[in-house]
Amino acid sequence: MAKKPVKKPVKSATTADKPVEALTEAEAAKELARLATEIARNDALYYQQDAPVISDAAYDRLRQRNEAIEARFPKLVRADSPTKRVGAAPVDGFGKVTHRVPMLSLGNVFDDEGVREFVDRIRRFLGLDADVPLDFTTEPKIDGLSIGLRYEGGCLVQAATRGDGYVGEDVTVNVMTIGDIPKQVKARDFPDSFEVRGEIYMSHSAFAALDAEQEKAGAKIFANPRNAAAGSLRQLDPSVTASRPLQFFAYAWGEAASLPADTQWGVYEAFAKWGFPLNPLAKLTNSLDEMLGIYREIEEGRAGLDYDIDGVVYKLDRLDLQERLGFVSRSPRWAIAHKFPAEKAMTILRDIEIQVGRTGALTPVAKLEPVTVGGVVVQNATLHNEDEIARKDVRIGDTVLLQRAGDVIPQILGPVLDKRPKSAKPFVFPTVCPACGSHAVREINPNTGREDAVRRCTGGLICPAQRAERLKHFVSRNAFDIEGLGEKNIQSFYDEGLIQSPPDIFTLAARDAKAETKLAEREGWGETSVQKLFDAIAARRNVTLDRFIYALGIRHVGEITGRLLARNYGSIEHFLEATAEAAQDRESTAYTELENIDGIGPTAAAAIADFFGEPHNVQVVHDLLKEVSPKPLAAVDKGSPVSGKTVVFTGTLEHMTRAEAKAQAERLGAKVAGSVSKNTDYVVAGPGAGSKLKNAKELGVDVLTEDEWLKLIG
Repeated sequence: MAKKPVKKPVKSATTADKPVEALTEAEAAKELARLATEIARNDALYYQQDAPVISDAAYDRLRQRNEAIEARFPKLVRADSPTKRVGAAPVDGFGKVTHRVPMLSLGNVFDDEGVREFVDRIRRFLGLDADVPLDFTTEPKIDGLSIGLRYEGGCLVQAATRGDGYVGEDVTVNVMTIGDIPKQVKARDFPDSFEVRGEIYMSHSAFAALDAEQEKAGAKIFANPRNAAAGSLRQLDPSVTASRPLQFFAYAWGEAASLPADTQWGVYEAFAKWGFPLNPLAKLTNSLDEMLGIYREIEEGRAGLDYDIDGVVYKLDRLDLQERLGFVSRSPRWAIAHKFPAEKAMTILRDIEIQVGRTGALTPVAKLEPVTVGGVVVQNATLHNEDEIARKDVRIGDTVLLQRAGDVIPQILGPVLDKRPKSAKPFVFPTVCPACGSHAVREINPNTGREDAVRRCTGGLICPAQRAERLKHFVSRNAFDIEGLGEKNIQSFYDEGLIQSPPDIFTLAARDAKAETKLAEREGWGETSVQKLFDAIAARRNVTLDRFIYALGIRHVGEITGRLLARNYGSIEHFLEATAEAAQDRESTAYTELENIDGIGPTAAAAIADFFGEPHNVQVVHDLLKEVSPKPLAAVDKGSPVSGKTVVFTGTLEHMTRAEAKAQAERLGAKVAGSVSKNTDYVVAGPGAGSKLKNAKELGVDVLTEDEWLKLIG
């Protein structure tokens, strides 16, 4: 049962997590009541609404716990026990069909020992010694929707879903549209009355195409092929079902006037002769070792199938022995499902795609042959970074083991080495950005002295993966601070192609004057608002050099570093001359001087050199300087009473804005900090001051009102 993990069921705080062997009789009764309700709710979501909310493994755990408690406390078995039913009652949208032979489900085992115990139980029940041969059919357990097809006189007269195992939904009209299912069987040996049972499913390729169509049309997106198949079959309009690519595998039968053979395999051969599709991986086996070997083969080949399976089904071959064994609870004693590990799967790594994030980080993404893991179709998985690829030695073409736990992003655990193609080569991580062709570098972490795990694109101003975010930063409050050109408008202008790089902002008015469709004619704009925007842009053509440097978005260059650079170089000409030389030669005097600026350090120096070592960035800066003229910072008054002092502003200032007060303090040689410490000299506190004022008092820092500050600085 494939289920999409979205949320966990609510558990009792007293009994839900308690081991079965530790439960008292009263606790067991309470827990059985909870489990009956929880399982019934999930059955309804799965069978009726095609909208499961827990994973296959979580559902199996609920049932296993219920069965274990009932085994320990048989007197407590409830009338509504999940062991007494299969699935859920049919929905009201379809007619009801009572199954003449109940459509029961299979018991599950999850390891080799469970299969061994299954075979041993059969031998004990039948009184057979270990040396008596027993044949079993083995076949993939298809993850689809169970269906019963009733034929009279060779004609398909009724199709019904499993429902609760006893009553299902009449979906005859819809099933008539499925090409795999014979509408008439003309074979002479086909019984007069016969019910063929099997699974309706949707292939991976068909599912991908359907979801793409649904997304394009703004309709419901299915979580996995099983949900898509169930949703497609349960359409009140048969034409919708007819448009969906559903398929069918036969694997069982219900009421039959006669049977064509005395073995399971013999009936399968008759199915094939009569025109019913059988799974080509089904086989007849005669030993436990062979059964388990086929399980391994099917599990390893699972990634190459175009349909979902979640295990292997074993059925005792002789029908007379099946009849002797009969049923227990809701399952036959003569058949069982050997489930795959719930949250893991094998699949094929088709490609490794490098994606560039908004900050320029290059992230490798595995492109996989689609496989269902934990109830969700997985086609992509993270590979984290180039070191991780090298450590796991994952190569394109490898069969890989995939894991998905809960809502965690799927990850590759490693390759299956004995399945590696001879042509597979170690992956070479790119050193240039695939989005823009700029250099991609790994920085040295100053704390560890090691390379960062992430490689980053240095073409921040021109990289299409980063442009929109860089433009938002460029116009932000502490950068160019262009009124009326916030994040929303920048994104809109970028999407429409009006602004692609910083220079475009300052040519917008000239280009708009020549455009056929004026900005004022666009939705949300008018003559007045457009003129205000153009005036605001024009007013920012002469920002200070520190704002200009900060606006470029160079990694590790924030407001403080921007001011340090502006103070040190004085003018834009000197700044560009020095950074060009530093970028060209890391052994140069210019680079050494850059690195030795107090407050800069090796990390920021390397980032600045990387930025100006990229010709694309340099070109954008030069184009920008044709439109704007950064002005030097005002000279620092080293003789002021606050020169060399550290100041923190907090609360509301009444005579000036916080930015104005900050700039004024820096012109007077003070250092403005964002938090209070023992090294703080003054805290200037206005109305509404909070934790910073409290910290200042605790540390004994001088606290000034705004008026006292103004008096101090003269």
